Amino acid sequence: MTEPQWLTPRERQAWLALVFASTVVPAAMDSQLLRDGKVSLFSYNVLAMLSEAPDRVLPMSELAARTSSSLSRLSHVVRKLQERGWIERSTSEDDARVTTAYLTDEGMSTIQALAPEHVRTVREMIFDGLGEQDVRDLERVGKKIVGRIDPDHWLLRG
Repeated sequence: MTEPQWLTPRERQAWLALVFASTVVPAAMDSQLLRDGKVSLFSYNVLAMLSEAPDRVLPMSELAARTSSSLSRLSHVVRKLQERGWIERSTSEDDARVTTAYLTDEGMSTIQALAPEHVRTVREMIFDGLGEQDVRDLERVGKKIVGRIDPDHWLLRG
């Protein structure tokens, strides 16, 4: 058995910072959104991805990719959002095998109401402490990591 290639002190610090940020930031975002809109960060992201899509509609498979989710988890959450009147599901007009999710006007109003405080919280937690070069570096490094995990990830498409 070969000896593991241990992390260098700098790699360990970078890893621990990434783990901390990827744990604490989503938890804080979740708390803010649950407090302000009774919606989880994951549900908010579902609504946000639909709000940015052409005609506010995406195939469920694409929505799953854009929310880094399994179809099973997404279907469960979309069902709950449907019950709130924020999303409608239907069979695609182009392909009967494809189910699409559509953001309703009520869903759009919800995301528009939640977005200002959500973005303020993101800015406060992340971007207010970074310079322009830091933001470019964060994007570059984040996309590099995403690309090693999923070379076809939607974030890398443009």
